[in-house]
Amino acid sequence: MELLLDEEGQGLRTIHSAGSMPEFFSDIDRHFARLMQQLSGSQSGEIMAASALVSRYTRQGHICIDLNAYAGRSLPEGDLSSPALTCPPLQEWRSILAASPVVGSPGEYKPMILDAESRLYLWRYWNYEWQLARALLGMGRQETPCDISSIRESMPRFFPGPEDRGRVDWQKVAVLVALKGCLSIITGGPGTGKTTVVSRALAMLLRQNPKLKVALAAPTGKAAQRLEESLGKTFQLLDTKSGQGSADSFRASTIHRLLGMVPGRARAMFSRTNPLPYDVVVVDEASMTPLSLIARLVGALKPGTRLILVGDRNQLASVEPGHVLGDICDTGSGRGYSEKTCALVREAVGYELPAAQAKGVTDCIVELKDTYRFGDDSGIRKLGEAVRAGDTALCLDMVRQSDFPDVFVRDVRGEGSLSSLLSPSVIEGYYPYLQPSGLEERFTRFGQFRVLCGLREGPFGVVTVNRLIERVLSDKGLIRPDREFYPGRPVLITANDYGLRLFNGDIGIILRDDEEGDLKCFFQGPGGQVRRISCLRLPEHETAYAMTVHKSQGSEFDKVVLLLPQKDSPVLTRELVYTGITRARERLDLWASPEIFSAAVQRRTERTSGLYDLLMEHE
Repeated sequence: MELLLDEEGQGLRTIHSAGSMPEFFSDIDRHFARLMQQLSGSQSGEIMAASALVSRYTRQGHICIDLNAYAGRSLPEGDLSSPALTCPPLQEWRSILAASPVVGSPGEYKPMILDAESRLYLWRYWNYEWQLARALLGMGRQETPCDISSIRESMPRFFPGPEDRGRVDWQKVAVLVALKGCLSIITGGPGTGKTTVVSRALAMLLRQNPKLKVALAAPTGKAAQRLEESLGKTFQLLDTKSGQGSADSFRASTIHRLLGMVPGRARAMFSRTNPLPYDVVVVDEASMTPLSLIARLVGALKPGTRLILVGDRNQLASVEPGHVLGDICDTGSGRGYSEKTCALVREAVGYELPAAQAKGVTDCIVELKDTYRFGDDSGIRKLGEAVRAGDTALCLDMVRQSDFPDVFVRDVRGEGSLSSLLSPSVIEGYYPYLQPSGLEERFTRFGQFRVLCGLREGPFGVVTVNRLIERVLSDKGLIRPDREFYPGRPVLITANDYGLRLFNGDIGIILRDDEEGDLKCFFQGPGGQVRRISCLRLPEHETAYAMTVHKSQGSEFDKVVLLLPQKDSPVLTRELVYTGITRARERLDLWASPEIFSAAVQRRTERTSGLYDLLMEHE
C-alpha cells in the first residue's frame, strides 16, 4: 500500500490494490493510536480508538471529534484490532479518557484535550481554537469613539444616489460596524459589495487619520492580488485627496508573507511578542483561511488594531482543518443587534435594526444580502441562491428546464467522448488567449474563461481534463505540447516560494521572451507589473486550462464550464457546487447529471469544532 495526499491535500489517504476498499483509518492514524497507547502505559482499546478517531477527523478538516458520534458503536474490523473494537457508552468513555495521562482538560498541556462536552482535540488545535475565541471576544468588546455627526455628513458622499427609505442598506450598516469597533466580519455572496464596504470604511478611517497603517491580506497569492486590484478600482471612485490616503499607500500579500512565515522555521517573524505594526488589517476570502493561520494572525495583532474579516460564508472551507468564517457567522445567524448598536445605526443613517440580546461577537457580523452584479432574471444568481439554500427541488427544476440565457445545463452521459464534447467550448474559450497579443491582453483574455472540475483525479478530474484540453488545442494547431514547457501553456503555482515571491494560486503563462529569446514564465503583478521567471526555477505547479473548484476560489471568469463527475463522491458538496457556480460572471455551462447534481446539493460540508460554543458562552 502507498500513502498519498487526498483530493485537496487535506491529509493522507491509503491507496490499495485494485478492487479493494479504502480502509477507515490510515497508517498515520494507527501509528498515532499506538503511540498514545504506549504513552498511557495501558493496553486500553478505548484510548486507542479515541486516538485514531481524533487523528482521522483532523485529517478530514475537523478541529475535533464529537465522541457521541461513535459511543457504543463498533469500529471497522481489522483496522485497529481483531475482533472489531466497540467503543463504550459516552460517560464510561469519558471516564476512561479523563483518567489517562495522555488526555487533559482545557488548559492542560497534554497530547489530547477533552472538553466539558464530548469533544476530543489534539492539543494543538484545541489551543488554536481557544486562543482565537478569546482574542475575538476581546476585540468584539473593544469599541472605538465614533463621530456620529461626521459619519452622517460623509455617508451621502461615499454612498451617492437616492435613499430608499423602505429598506436597510446593509453596506452602510457594515461600514458603521467596521468604524465602531476593533472587529468586524463582512460576509455575502458575489456582487453584494464586500469590496465596496471595505473601501469606504478605509476611506473614512483614513480621512480621520491619514497616517493610519493598513495591511491587506488573503490566504493565497491570487486572492491577495484580486483584493488589491478590486480595492484599487473602488478606491479610485472615492474622493480621498487632501491627505485622506489612497489605494496606492498599501499593498496586499498572503497571510503567510504578512506574518513572515518561512518554510522550515517554526516561528513566524510576527507574533504575540513581536506584533504586526498595523492599525488596520483586512483579510479577504476568509472562508478559505484555516484555523491555524487565522489564529496566528489574530495573535500577532497589537492591542487596538482593527481586524476586518471579509468572505462568503457559503463557499468552500479551507482544505486544512477548520471552518472559521462559517463558525463565526453562525453565531450571528438570525439574531439581532444590541440596543447600543441599534442606536448607533439609527442615529447615523436612520435605520431600525432588529434588536436582541447580543452574545459573543454577534454585534460585529453583517451579512450583505443584495447583489449588484446580476440582474433579477440572471440564472447564475437564481441557481446559486437555490443551491445555497439547499432547495433541491428548485435546483432540479432549474437544471431540467434550463431556460435562462446565462445558464446552459448538459447531461453528458452517453453523448460521446469527453474530449469531443469539450472541443467547441475549449476552442471558443481559449482561441483568443492563444492569439499573438501583448502580455496584459493575454492575461485578460485568459481570465475570461475556465473549465472547473469537482475532482482532481478520475475521468472527469482536473488532471485528465487538462490533458484532453491540450489535445484539443493541439489538434486545432493552437499549441504544440511536445515538451513540458511550451509557448502558451498556463501554469498554476501550488506551493509557496518566498525567494521567488511566488505563492499558491498564482497564475503564469509560458511565452518566448522577446529580450532573451528563450521560454520564460510570465506573471502579472499589481498595476500591470510583469515578472519573468525561468521555467526551470518554477516551484511546484500544474497546467491551468482546467482547475479544481477549490483552486478557483478567489477568482472570477466571464464564462465557466463546471464539470461534475458521472459517479457520486463525498467531495461533491453543496459548498463546492455553489462556489463553482458563483465563479461565473456572464455565462455558466453546468455539465452534470440531475442525480449527481442533486446528491451534491443535499450534501453539506460538516466540520466539527467548538468555536461556536466558545464564542456564545459570553455575553
